[in-house]
Amino acid sequence: MATSISELHQAHAHILKSGLIHSTFAASRLIASVSTNSHAQAIPYAHSIFSRIPNPNSYMWNTIIRAYANSPTPEAALTIFHQMLLASALPDKYTFTFALKSCGSFSGVEEGRQIHGHVLKTGLGDDLFIQNTLIHLYASCGCIEDARHLLDRMLERDVVSWNALLSAYAEKGLMELACQLFDEMTERNVESWNFMISGYVGVGLLEEARRVFAETPVKNVVSWNAMITGYAHAGRFSEVLVLFEDMQHAGVKPDNCTLVSVLSACAHVGALSQGEWVHAYIDKNGISIDGFVATALVDMYSKCGSIEKALEVFNSCLRKDISTWNSIISGLSTHGSGQHALQIFSEMLVEGFIPNEVTFVCVLSACSRAGLLDEGREMFNLMVHVHGIQPTIEHYGCMVDLLGRVGLLEEAEELVQKMPQKEASVVWESLLGACRNHGNVELAERVAQKLLELSPQESSSFVQLSNMYASIGRWKDVMEVRQKMRAQGVRKDPGCSMIEVDGTVYEFLAGEGLVSGKDFT
Repeated sequence: MATSISELHQAHAHILKSGLIHSTFAASRLIASVSTNSHAQAIPYAHSIFSRIPNPNSYMWNTIIRAYANSPTPEAALTIFHQMLLASALPDKYTFTFALKSCGSFSGVEEGRQIHGHVLKTGLGDDLFIQNTLIHLYASCGCIEDARHLLDRMLERDVVSWNALLSAYAEKGLMELACQLFDEMTERNVESWNFMISGYVGVGLLEEARRVFAETPVKNVVSWNAMITGYAHAGRFSEVLVLFEDMQHAGVKPDNCTLVSVLSACAHVGALSQGEWVHAYIDKNGISIDGFVATALVDMYSKCGSIEKALEVFNSCLRKDISTWNSIISGLSTHGSGQHALQIFSEMLVEGFIPNEVTFVCVLSACSRAGLLDEGREMFNLMVHVHGIQPTIEHYGCMVDLLGRVGLLEEAEELVQKMPQKEASVVWESLLGACRNHGNVELAERVAQKLLELSPQESSSFVQLSNMYASIGRWKDVMEVRQKMRAQGVRKDPGCSMIEVDGTVYEFLAGEGLVSGKDFT
């Protein structure tokens, strides 16, 4: 069977030359083969072949409609559907299903209602496949009551009917309605349970999600990924690693989504040995290290202190995307290799990648950490004037930090005051830290006053100002600051750190010692 566009061209030429193009079966097979090809020009090419068929049958019409319904331009499916009606060709249940699917893809609920009317006129209103597609269309477009009414009126339902509405409830965060529907369901499958798990995760109810997960009779990789991703997004990385261990014991094979989430968790808790195990698993199972997987590996090694291994993964990656470049630049920045980070940035430009906002945050951070003033200014101007990226709080923060590191405090203050985001406390905090490092008490007092106006309950400005006063022996001022903190009920959160020893991650809180230790070997 032909797989490339060039092979399909050859097959097309052979069919034309042999006269088989007049065979309904041969023409149908050719159109089907072309329309399902992944090449960007496959669908227009299939359409051009279809348009030269004198009397296409319903299978050909359906093939083109389905192809457009699954394409980035699903509206075109309705154009073909309209042409089919004008040609007096009779649509069948597959035609209506594909046309309704296209409406769902671009939220065309009004167009869907018109097709629903055609369905009723042709006597196919009780067809199960069409009704299931209609439920999904109405529910996904926000017409929840219409979808529910249609489900209630169905003479015959299957699990897909229930799931069509359940998935919409879960996706929109309507978990009370989803729970009620779930309890009503006469039949459930693994997708039903997964919709409930994902729905609770989506609204931040992780304990409810975990309860449903525990009750799920048969779990697949999607079930595990829903919980793992939920914990990862909530910053509960220790639970991610425990859940991943349980997943292995259950004999469920992880996919790329699982591996990316687990590598992210390893990066955040510094679990290098666990991350190395995941890397070995990837190599052992022949999983391609590119895209998100490559980015996650680079990020994990960088954050776990092994920048050499991060560079090794990066350099061996055959297909990089912008996130992979950003990850290695960020890693080099964190490890103080500012010049190397700029070198990688230059290589990225040479290879034709267009930097985004995140790229410049990483580059400016690298300049700041390494004290590369001229290079930082050059990168900031390149971002604004060449790539047309408007600076965000993060970009301004990097520049203020850079100027502060080299002692240009007045210039840093001017930059903060020019910021469009006047309420950016974090940038003012960066400037306050620079004032403390350089002993500029007068400016520190102005900045601290600004911070207290913006975030009166934030402890960092109080602490930094107090520490500055203490460093120059102004103990009366230290007492005043601390008294003001107590009067306003401001408390400093204790510091927290994690360390991995022999596969066990230990968590410590300042003043409390060991809080927890979890074994992930």
